[in-house]
Amino acid sequence: MSDRLIRVTLAGADLEHLAVGQPAASIRLLLPSTPSGALVIPSWSGNEFLLPDERRPVIRTFTPRPVGPRVLELDIVIHDGGLASDWATAASAGDQAAVSGPGRGYSIDGDAGDFFLGGDETAIPAICQLLQALPAQKSVQVHIEVSHPGARIALPGHPLATTEWHDLPPGAAPGDALIDAVEGARFGTGVRVWVAGEAAAVQRIRRHLFEVRGVSRTQVSARGYWKHGRAGG
Repeated sequence: MSDRLIRVTLAGADLEHLAVGQPAASIRLLLPSTPSGALVIPSWSGNEFLLPDERRPVIRTFTPRPVGPRVLELDIVIHDGGLASDWATAASAGDQAAVSGPGRGYSIDGDAGDFFLGGDETAIPAICQLLQALPAQKSVQVHIEVSHPGARIALPGHPLATTEWHDLPPGAAPGDALIDAVEGARFGTGVRVWVAGEAAAVQRIRRHLFEVRGVSRTQVSARGYWKHGRAGG
């Protein structure tokens, strides 16, 4: 799926009022819809956003990294055929971009016994934020699936965190290595689980947690960030 992350910095006065509060919150990025790279702002039709020619705009969701006033950074997974990948690799200083949000983030439960964080490459930015935000006195298991060793990056430090990287075998379905990691993990009774990645894999993880492990739904935040076989990225 990917071999690296590329970081894009968004800056401008219009970002002044876009406050990203909770960790793992999301924003929506509008990509250019014309060959010239011109940015066209869509209109709300009552059911969806549409461009003037009635086409749907290209919008992708990312976890932003707040840097300071009027500045956000996006870590974008690069893979062949991805529209956001192509945009990120071709972007240069001064190019226009439009964002909306933020979407909901993760509310940290201070009564949790410990935490489990799991995801694929697309979840790495959110996992980084969570590691910085989780209580220092709580133990944290981190499991990340990567389809290429180049996707491994240094994660923020946490005094009680352990991290395992899981290589996705060639030809395996996205999420298979992450599912194996979840099924093999040991959870305390007060665990809080945060998992994100390919949508079908996340659904399988949810079923395992609820139906096999008996973990309460209130203890789990599971998010499908992308769908295998659907154009995106």
